[in-house]
Amino acid sequence: MIATPERPAFRPPAPRPRAEAPGLLAFLLALRRNPLTTWTERHFREKVTSGEGILGRVMVVNDPAIIRHVLVDNAANYRKDDLQLRVLAPGLGRGLLTADGEEWRLQRRTIAPLFTPRTVQGFFPAMRESAERLVRRWQRRPDGRIVDVSLEMTRVTLDVLERTVFTTGISHNPDALGRAITRYFEGLGRIDPVDIFGLPAWVPRIGHLRARPAIRYFEEMVQNLIAARKTLLGSGQPAPRDLLTLLLEASDPETGKGLSDLDVNANIVTFIGAGHETTANALSWSIYLISQDGHARARIEAEVDDVLGADAIEPVHLDRLVYTRAVLEEAMRLYPPVPFLSRAAIANDKAGDVDIAAGTLVTIAPYVLHRHETLWTEPDVFRPERFLPEARATIDRFAYLPFGAGPRVCIGASFALQEAMVVLASIVRSVRLDLAEGHVVEPLHRITLRPRHGLRMSLSHRASLAKL
Repeated sequence: MIATPERPAFRPPAPRPRAEAPGLLAFLLALRRNPLTTWTERHFREKVTSGEGILGRVMVVNDPAIIRHVLVDNAANYRKDDLQLRVLAPGLGRGLLTADGEEWRLQRRTIAPLFTPRTVQGFFPAMRESAERLVRRWQRRPDGRIVDVSLEMTRVTLDVLERTVFTTGISHNPDALGRAITRYFEGLGRIDPVDIFGLPAWVPRIGHLRARPAIRYFEEMVQNLIAARKTLLGSGQPAPRDLLTLLLEASDPETGKGLSDLDVNANIVTFIGAGHETTANALSWSIYLISQDGHARARIEAEVDDVLGADAIEPVHLDRLVYTRAVLEEAMRLYPPVPFLSRAAIANDKAGDVDIAAGTLVTIAPYVLHRHETLWTEPDVFRPERFLPEARATIDRFAYLPFGAGPRVCIGASFALQEAMVVLASIVRSVRLDLAEGHVVEPLHRITLRPRHGLRMSLSHRASLAKL
């Protein structure tokens, strides 16, 4: 996987790590503008770094064995930390991402049946129709038309949600919903010094004020969704067996207790916002990366053409689209959907030779972990080949965390990966996308990792390219 004259190294855009940790004011400004710019060279070289700061005792961990200990082996000793909750809870409520303890376990048990392998495969036709709808729309556009791929991936992933987990529809205006989601992440994703210093919830946060219109939009839409479904269920008519019905009818098998309206609301917002956002970003980055690497683009096009031919994509094809999956996995390595995880130690602990004091904020940053010098060869270079089966087997499970790990691993990971493969293969078979001249690509950390300025790309039909 080392660069050769035939295969020059492509290093996608990323902030240059700092030589030294910034001072307090510079740190707060960088954290607010783009947290990716706060990482130092030391973080990408050393497996464990720790120190005292405004967040108290902070330990940044890039050792897979310690990560396993924190997220799996002794997960009960590590809770969601207060900073995460202060940032996420105002918009997401107490859904799967923010709930803890028995409240979280009840929600997880309730929602898990929707994401069994059999159920996820049952969503395949709906995912294919969403992908084909996108391609049909693009096929009506002339060669050279500029499209914002970031926005287009938001549209297609929202369409998938409407066809699978919210089957009576989530919005009559998908573009308005897409814009609301962007404002939502842009507002709530800015880490405010007020949150850093742990000031009370009644103290105004600038980001929350900016996100308020988007939050109101979500609240009204979700309330309408719930009210309409409750009316349908109350009438005795058949209701779709989707996530919304499952949440409303759910009861804990141990206690018989159902979810409150607040719990239902929080999880719907979580799936509409965060549930689609991560897949949309993984697709956007994948399309951008292959546009910049001629070898990778030729290889993925050849694979898709060979595996699919003129046939509609089917579940049986996915196991044969090995390079397509490798592109997605490499995109999520370089630009992980969730670039930052953290846990607070409840009691004193020891992981290997490392002591972890109670109250320590243990930071596991996939963005850093996935680019760490001790874990990856040419960590800043785009190389899908590292995820082909023979190489994939050598990657430590806890060196690659696009969906987290342990009890709180992303419940929709298999759903997201299947969806992304269906959409990416459908796009690659039909069109080629090239970065628009002068467009600047910059990764921005706003809860998720998205292109700051969108992704303006020129569309060409592969059928017309073949005639040249």
